Amino acid sequence: MLVSPQKCNLAICLLLAVVTLALYSPAFGHPFIFNYDDDLYVNNNSHVKAGLTWDTVRWALTSTEYSNWHPLTWLSHALDCTLYGLNPHGHHVTNVLFHVLNVVLLFLLLVRATGAAGRSFLVAALFAIHPFNVESVAWVAERKNVLSTFFFLLTLGAYGWYALKPDVKRYVAVAALFVLALASKPMVVTLPCVLLLLDYWPLRRIQGWGRLCPETAFPLPQAPFLRLVLEKLPLLAMSAAASAVTIFAQRSGGSMRLLLPLGVRLENAIYGYAMYVWKAFWPVWLAVFYPHPGGTLAIWQVGLAALFVLAVSGIVWRQRAVQPYLLIGWLWFLGTLVPVIGLIQVGEQAIADRYAYIPLIGIFVMAVWGAADLADSRQLSFRSRAKLAAIVLAVFLLFSCDQLRYWRSAVDLWSHAVDVTKDNSLAEENLGAALLATDRYGEALPHFKKAIKLRPLDPGPHLNLAGDFALSDRSREAVLEYETAIPLTSDPEMRLSAYTTLGRLYSQLGEYAKARASYQEALRIDPQQVDARDGLAKVELSDAIRNVAESPSSEGYLRLGQVFQQEGRTREARAAYEQALALNPQLGEAQRALKALKEGSK
Repeated sequence: MLVSPQKCNLAICLLLAVVTLALYSPAFGHPFIFNYDDDLYVNNNSHVKAGLTWDTVRWALTSTEYSNWHPLTWLSHALDCTLYGLNPHGHHVTNVLFHVLNVVLLFLLLVRATGAAGRSFLVAALFAIHPFNVESVAWVAERKNVLSTFFFLLTLGAYGWYALKPDVKRYVAVAALFVLALASKPMVVTLPCVLLLLDYWPLRRIQGWGRLCPETAFPLPQAPFLRLVLEKLPLLAMSAAASAVTIFAQRSGGSMRLLLPLGVRLENAIYGYAMYVWKAFWPVWLAVFYPHPGGTLAIWQVGLAALFVLAVSGIVWRQRAVQPYLLIGWLWFLGTLVPVIGLIQVGEQAIADRYAYIPLIGIFVMAVWGAADLADSRQLSFRSRAKLAAIVLAVFLLFSCDQLRYWRSAVDLWSHAVDVTKDNSLAEENLGAALLATDRYGEALPHFKKAIKLRPLDPGPHLNLAGDFALSDRSREAVLEYETAIPLTSDPEMRLSAYTTLGRLYSQLGEYAKARASYQEALRIDPQQVDARDGLAKVELSDAIRNVAESPSSEGYLRLGQVFQQEGRTREARAAYEQALALNPQLGEAQRALKALKEGSK
């Protein structure tokens, strides 16, 4: 097999696919993470649950729900629902298969462009098993990440095909695949800039910026730099359009509500770059959510991070002639992170593991090619190199196996996040909600209280704590939390749920006037809300029965009859009207109501 490079590459592809599938096979049995986007993207999304229908297609193409425009991602989830329904196992299988395809594509692209099968294999292997990528693969809602990367890599492949013989047909193929990538996740807007980087290395398309060596694995015709820039302009225009749509969607969806001064955002961006690199080489204390530090980063932390970024940038620039992969890998990493590094703050996270899925490819190229060149200079044997590579891969594999097990349930996921981060209000709240969903009311309470302590003006923890109190038969405490939470939120769905539950709690406490007012507020938000309407009817009935019991009067029996009639209980309504007329035979309203009932029964 070693005689034929094609057969060798095929064997490597099969090896990468088998190892990746084996690593992520436990994810096939994982559930949806009900309290972190999986509910919004799949199991509570009526459009997606309907499957791949024309209505779903129309909705996906026009929807900016949940702060994103990614129609292809919506359609992939809808297709999964058509195939698997709401069985999470099938949805996880799709995520893992896309990751496998991305691993194989990455290897094939690298080996075709560089001819270095061993180095390309190691980069693809690191991409396959690195713990940073567990979040993107094991989380159903991150389908957009693995899907957009699939089309991102296909676009790179199409670009290589175009670069061999530039023409309109091949350029259209590049643009079409780029559209599909953008329609999966707009984070890939930096792709035109990535293509310019690849023009420098390994494609060496830039005329006068480096000689085209005879041993170049993928010889391409060179062109002036300006021409190469101009050919990217249509793609840049597509990136600009996708960025504008994304910013609109994020603002309208409320994802940009965390307003931070530019200085704070710059500090976090610099620190974030350093943290991504640190976690790439030492992937411990990974979490599903890292809270934004705001303005609390120490000067020494920002200074060290800035010094690191500047130092690496200086080193790779000096080495650009002899080791161009260092410059290209570093700029790939820095550039592809720009949309999510926090200069435009979207969400409340400082960094996120899923954001590193594409950017870390640049770090892997730097590390592998740099290590290989160092091994060459030290004249290390193939056996020694293989041993060192196997040790590194084995360590990362163990880290990934450990990270993957936290995705077995929402309780495991958020417990781990609470353990490895500090002052994480979202993790505390979501852990409490996960415990609440498993009927562990007592265990959930301290987490809700901690979340409230960290963010007293956030309505979410108050509502969750109120729900916990209500389920624990602590109605009075639940009422206080609902009353605290309602003024803090303008979200109509949250207010509707809170007022409806508040009405039920006040009814249980015998405070019928407050119960009536709560149900009426709920119906003001949604006149068709069934629980509020039924609850109000019960309050009205109880009130009417109590009134006639305490002070029998014709008006009281008339009101009781009207309530019975609204409930469809005509026999009791007739009896109440008759009692009202017995007390006051001249009560015209009761006469008319009784007559209407008798005529309706004929």
